[in-house]
Amino acid sequence: MSASNLPAQYRRYVEVVDEQPVTGPVELYGEREAVVWVPGAYGGMVPVRKSQAPAPVQLAVPRDLAPHPVLDPIAQRLLGAGAGGGLLLWGGGKFLAGAGDLIASLSGGGALLFFLALACARAAFSGRGGGSYVRHEQHTHVHQKWLGRTNIHNQ
Repeated sequence: MSASNLPAQYRRYVEVVDEQPVTGPVELYGEREAVVWVPGAYGGMVPVRKSQAPAPVQLAVPRDLAPHPVLDPIAQRLLGAGAGGGLLLWGGGKFLAGAGDLIASLSGGGALLFFLALACARAAFSGRGGGSYVRHEQHTHVHQKWLGRTNIHNQ
């Protein structure tokens, strides 16, 4: 054979011998299952039958991002009741202390009035009108000097 200047003739790579499947059922184009494309292991998209495709990723449930109290409401109520009770008892103690001071001052005033009435009655009924009484007076003079010396004079 000699080399030819004509272009090479087209040859099929696969020679089709028979158009019918050799074994198994016949699958028509209309009877094929739908194909979906899913991400593959190496970043590309891979066709997969719809029945064999993995379930779609579910969206995460939205979270409540509102700020929560440091103490729960029951603990806040207990803390408030304890502080309020303490303040109530403190105020009651202050009130009772004031009432005790009032009663003490009234009793002290009453005692003063009683002793003034007693002194007036004694002065009225003592009979001092023309009588005399003795008065004693004593004066002590203390004169301190240097080096711990002291002069005391009674008069």
